[in-house]
Amino acid sequence: MSADSSAPRVAPAWRSPLLVLAIGLIAWWALPDQLGLLTRMAITALFVLSLDLVVGIAGLATLGHAALFGAGAYAAGLFALKASGEPLLGLAVGTGAGALLALASGAFLLRYHGFTFLMLTVAVAQIAASLVQKARDWTGGDDGLSGFTMGPLLGRFAFDLEGKTAALYAIAILALGLYVARRVVDSPFGLAVRGIHESRARMAALGTPVLRRLLAMYTLAGALAGAAGALSAQTNAIVGLDSLSFALSAEALVMLILGGAGRLHGALIGAVVFTLLHHTAASINPYHWLFIIGAALMVVVLLPPQKARGWLRSRWGAKA
Repeated sequence: MSADSSAPRVAPAWRSPLLVLAIGLIAWWALPDQLGLLTRMAITALFVLSLDLVVGIAGLATLGHAALFGAGAYAAGLFALKASGEPLLGLAVGTGAGALLALASGAFLLRYHGFTFLMLTVAVAQIAASLVQKARDWTGGDDGLSGFTMGPLLGRFAFDLEGKTAALYAIAILALGLYVARRVVDSPFGLAVRGIHESRARMAALGTPVLRRLLAMYTLAGALAGAAGALSAQTNAIVGLDSLSFALSAEALVMLILGGAGRLHGALIGAVVFTLLHHTAASINPYHWLFIIGAALMVVVLLPPQKARGWLRSRWGAKA
């Protein structure tokens, strides 16, 4: 047997994005009355995916990830308002804004870890929200940034009231973001970052530039979070302070825990499950939907997938 045949096989990076794209297109065709919800799912999934790169892959606990999302949202909104309503250009601006904020803040934040890093990420998000409020002439302050319109996508597909273009746009960018994330995570660079997650001291002893590797991953996560923020601004035509809120960061972390951190597809599953639970429970009782989310989170924490599979095997084995 050759050495290649004995090596572990890695699934092609395009497989998961293609599956996401196929499922998204089926949902887009089958649920024409829920395109707004589908768009929100795709944007949320991209945001949680970016968080997984930080928490699940790099092992950096953060509660300020919304700052990167908000940077992309405000950058894309301001670009549409002051410069051009071209969606792809605005998306590039929002992606760059998220990456730039991650690079600038990460150069300082990543010198710390543990609880100190966690609290500093919250501080960065609060500073960003404060700056947005002070620059109300540009950002709208508490009233939010609005009054901008998006041009047709690729010069042909206008953003319609039904949300058909917005949903397809968001699904396509989600698939592209997942492809990029998968390629990076499965690369030698991604494996090095996983190694840093397991043991910083060991990887440093092997000569790995720990800080530079973490900063590069943090910047990539900022780019994806910024892209998600830009999509939110473009599809909703408004950007509010809630895009920088602590609640958004906390909800994203809950979604990641629900789906399973460190696997990328878990971020997508958690985002879809959380958004569906939120939508369904809030429509039934808008005041107590958090009870259902809390119960689901308790089940995941107290009964992780490995234990659940073992319990099911034991039950079916006993019956057999």
